Amino acid sequence: MTTFDDDAEKRNSAMEHIGRDDSSPVPGRRSKASMPFSRFQLLRATTRSPWTRDFRHLLPVPKHFAIKQSFYDPGVKAVRVKDRIKFWNVVPGDRVRIRGDGSGMIHEVLSINRFTNRVYLKGANKGKMPVNKSVHYSKCQLLIKEMEKKTESGTVEKVHVFARRIGVRDAHWNPEFRRFDWKRVVLASIPAHEIVLPWPEPETPPKPKPNTLLDTSSETVLKITYQPPTFQPRGKAKSVVADEKRVHQDPYLIRLLGVSMNLSPWSLTSRKSCLIHTVRAKKQARWQAARRRKSELLKKFVARELLNQGDRTAREARAEAVFKWRQQMEDERKAEKKRRWFTADRLAKLARKGKRKQRKAEKQKEKLTQLVLKDAPNQVIPGSSKQRRA
Repeated sequence: MTTFDDDAEKRNSAMEHIGRDDSSPVPGRRSKASMPFSRFQLLRATTRSPWTRDFRHLLPVPKHFAIKQSFYDPGVKAVRVKDRIKFWNVVPGDRVRIRGDGSGMIHEVLSINRFTNRVYLKGANKGKMPVNKSVHYSKCQLLIKEMEKKTESGTVEKVHVFARRIGVRDAHWNPEFRRFDWKRVVLASIPAHEIVLPWPEPETPPKPKPNTLLDTSSETVLKITYQPPTFQPRGKAKSVVADEKRVHQDPYLIRLLGVSMNLSPWSLTSRKSCLIHTVRAKKQARWQAARRRKSELLKKFVARELLNQGDRTAREARAEAVFKWRQQMEDERKAEKKRRWFTADRLAKLARKGKRKQRKAEKQKEKLTQLVLKDAPNQVIPGSSKQRRA
């Protein structure tokens, strides 16, 4: 029967219980076990991995997960939180037998579901085609080993040793593999033996064999199939010496590259590389000069404030000097930014805008001076105050 738990107190108690597991080795960081899970993750809770990465299966399942959105929507199954198993000692890869099964057949565990406490056995159903079967965790009895025992008649028969009760020892977080590890200790067995059970090795899926029909042979891969085309210049071919002579005879290129008429011809590539290095050296020299100027200016400010120290301490005087120096640096930065803003294009644009404003003002003044009013009643001619009284 499917049971859901949405009580807030039970949820908080489960979160506190998971928090004591110390699933997050970093203090102050939220553990993965305390993170909520989605409905899709709950539906895909069946796993073939024998390792326990977290304890999220101990969280209560929200009640709205049981609501089906459609007829074909699969149902969500989960047992109560208090009935779930924290440390699973029966994992995929183990060999078990079912309690109450008279045949005593041994099955291999295929997968497990920690939310429903179900163990899926590989091909457990009998019939023409083996079908996987799910049983409850409590019905599985783990096979420890096979022993040879002599009977009274002197023959040797194989005896299967099953575990009646398994304990958990040395549970800890393994940061290398990012999982929880513990020792499975057999506390009671049939017949009685005390042994530490090793964990089963997870099955690795076999790699598919390469298809020779779809693969490319090594001879084809190493074969050179691309041949770069050859480009033929149009017209007569010009020699490099003629181009270099043209560079030394062209006045524009002489001004651009700084080529002297007395120098011997050399390639444009080397000339450009030298120009790049020269520009970088000049830029670095300007930057170094600006740094030296700033440091010298700071020393001048500090010396001036220490000279006129007055009732202040030396520390207060230096702080005042640094404050004034920073203010001047900020003013210089703003002035330089404003100067760089006024480029030749912007200055020309501002000049054109000023001329347009001047023409507009002149036109408006001309309209006012040439304004003529038509004769109409209640008009007053401008004049002196005596004329207006008369």
